[in-house]
Amino acid sequence: MKNTYLTGYFPLIAIVLFSLSFAIYMELQAVVLLKNVGIYNGMLEFVPDAGIKLSLLLVLFILFFMLFAALKLISDTALELSLLFFSKESEGEGLKSIRLGSVIYFIGGAFSLLSIHFLPGIIGIFLASTIIAFIYFVYKIQSSLSIAGLIGLIFFHTFIWSALFFTVVFAFLKLYNSIMASLPV
Repeated sequence: MKNTYLTGYFPLIAIVLFSLSFAIYMELQAVVLLKNVGIYNGMLEFVPDAGIKLSLLLVLFILFFMLFAALKLISDTALELSLLFFSKESEGEGLKSIRLGSVIYFIGGAFSLLSIHFLPGIIGIFLASTIIAFIYFVYKIQSSLSIAGLIGLIFFHTFIWSALFFTVVFAFLKLYNSIMASLPV
């Protein structure tokens, strides 16, 4: 029996797994930072050790969950928009054929939990999952694209993600420069 909805929950689980990986790493780093600054011992007077760590983990998990959910929304929108612009078919068969690509992120999310003490490992696993999922997407959708459409689709996705990345980097640099400029030196 082959049910098309069998893997429908994989994107949610993948988001949870990647969010948990990043949140655990950041929680461990935040505890070390709080101890080095000297705030952690003062916090222990009001909240037990497990309560501090659990609160930090929960807040960071929610932040990363929101980030990955937003990235998933942008990804789905860019994917469907690229199919609208470049695909020859209009019945939506292309979307059905790429649904299994969520397994790639699910497996990547599971592997990311193995490297919670190594941030480049988590980021590398996420980027590798993204690249493999994109290659899988192009492979599955290529039959409904012309050569020009395939090139357009690849450049469209490259442009969308590059523009998003550089916009975020630019915004952070502007914020950093404005903070540095406002400091009395």
